[in-house]
Amino acid sequence: GAEEPGMEAEAQELPLGCGGGGGSPAAGRSPEGEERREPPRASVSNGGDHDGGRELVELKVIWNKNKYDVKFCLDSTGAELKQKIHSLTGLPPAMQKVMFKGLLPEEKTLREIKVTNGAKIMVVGSTINDVLAVNTPKEAAQQEVKAEENKKEPLCRQKQHRKVLDKGKPDDVMPSVKGVQERLPTVPLSGMYNKSGGKVRLTFKLEQDQLWIGTKERTEKLPMGSIKNVVSEPIEGHEDYHMMAFQLGPTEASYYWVYWVPTQYVDAIKDTVLGKWQYF
Repeated sequence: GAEEPGMEAEAQELPLGCGGGGGSPAAGRSPEGEERREPPRASVSNGGDHDGGRELVELKVIWNKNKYDVKFCLDSTGAELKQKIHSLTGLPPAMQKVMFKGLLPEEKTLREIKVTNGAKIMVVGSTINDVLAVNTPKEAAQQEVKAEENKKEPLCRQKQHRKVLDKGKPDDVMPSVKGVQERLPTVPLSGMYNKSGGKVRLTFKLEQDQLWIGTKERTEKLPMGSIKNVVSEPIEGHEDYHMMAFQLGPTEASYYWVYWVPTQYVDAIKDTVLGKWQYF
């Protein structure tokens, strides 16, 4: 009935069960009369799929004024990160514009594009419900404005616009291409006038979902969603250029007018400001 020497010491050195796998059935048992201690549970992050040994990186995902702290596998691809963003925001991957030092490539891993701890991932895009809620009133407002415009004389003949147009075409106006539609250039649209006759430039910050209207005095940064409508009309005698207005409020007094917009960019400006660019 005597125990073999060393048995008690050997039993104390056996590890507690961690996950319920491997070893003999007695490997996780405590000596008789002692309370069994549960192994500490591993913390669970809100990141994507990760196994032991896979290196994680901490990210700050920013979308629609919301911020998400995410731990994600460094060897996962941009496409897999989009799936994770979908689970966080409800924004389908096809409607996401994900930015990290430019547009995030779907086929490369986060390690390959040198994502580091604390990196900010900007996400632009709207859910299907948001698009339906926002664009439908905008389109209805646009139709009402067009119907009202048809009852009036051409905009370029109205007194408030003539005082700007009579100054003539700006010397540094951007070249126009009549009968052609082009995407927005990578540089700001410049060489135009505002309603005061001062120079103005338009910068489209897609990664921030903003339109920047810059003058010599200041730069106004407008969220795309705050622009209710866009109105444009060719300038008589110079049909390769348009006069254009961004509706920032409920009345005509809230229109911000820009003159001598090259005609090839007019449709791209409207689609971008009214939120349709993300479907291209």
